[in-house]
Amino acid sequence: MPQRIEKLCVEKGVRMTHQRRVIARALSSARDHPDVAELHRRVTKLDPHISIATLYRTLKLFEDTNVIERYDFGDGKARYEEAPEEHHDHLIDLETGKVIEFRNDEIERLQAEVAARLGYELTGHRLELYCVKLDGPAGNGSDGA
Repeated sequence: MPQRIEKLCVEKGVRMTHQRRVIARALSSARDHPDVAELHRRVTKLDPHISIATLYRTLKLFEDTNVIERYDFGDGKARYEEAPEEHHDHLIDLETGKVIEFRNDEIERLQAEVAARLGYELTGHRLELYCVKLDGPAGNGSDGA
């Protein structure tokens, strides 16, 4: 049974070769935001004949057809995820590189309000919060002493 990325590609008329199917499946099964090196490691476990050049071309094709989204979370590496069905934002832990997806209705409301105050209608956005973990047991910056 095809996974979501493969299904979206077919719906958008993308010709699905064996290598594109393997890459689509690796992306669909990702629960993180892998970079090209990590994706290449994953796809070559499934098919060792997939080159890094094929991976780059396929990622560009999937991005151009709005099947995946590319992000730069400040570490100099492009990261990828399946185009979300519902909007979400990202919090990036600068110490560990962990990416946490979240949605906050208050933030969404405030962004639309700011745009309206400036005479615009908000049609989309990306919000990335770059953070470090607070010290202390309560996460309040204290050392617990």
